[in-house]
Amino acid sequence: MLDVIPSREEMKALVGESLYDVWSQLTACIDAKYDMERIWNKGGKAWKYEYKYRRGGKTLCALYARENCVGFMVILGKEERLKFEADREAYADEIQRIYDKSQTYHDGKWMMFEPKDTLLFDDFIKLLFMKRKPNRK
Repeated sequence: MLDVIPSREEMKALVGESLYDVWSQLTACIDAKYDMERIWNKGGKAWKYEYKYRRGGKTLCALYARENCVGFMVILGKEERLKFEADREAYADEIQRIYDKSQTYHDGKWMMFEPKDTLLFDDFIKLLFMKRKPNRK
């Protein structure tokens, strides 16, 4: 857990104005659908920050930030991969491409997106719905 949560200004300086807008809109989309614990962490070797959505010990997704880059990670377990594969044509080509090239580990397929705009947000939310039903009306 981070001692100090980065301010809006720090985040803008880190990722840039346009990507900060993408970050803000994506978190707003998730917050509108899910009431969850939101945890700031160090981002490991590849990222400066991790912002994770969790509930009941299970992670829904995580956002990542580093210089001029925003990441959005969803891990699909076995059941979710079967659902995705059955309905993959309903997703944008970019989502399918990332799915195909994502590494599968013992706990699932780790899909990392680096959104530059809001075009894939509907698909991101669909992926989250597959993992967990929204708990906000």
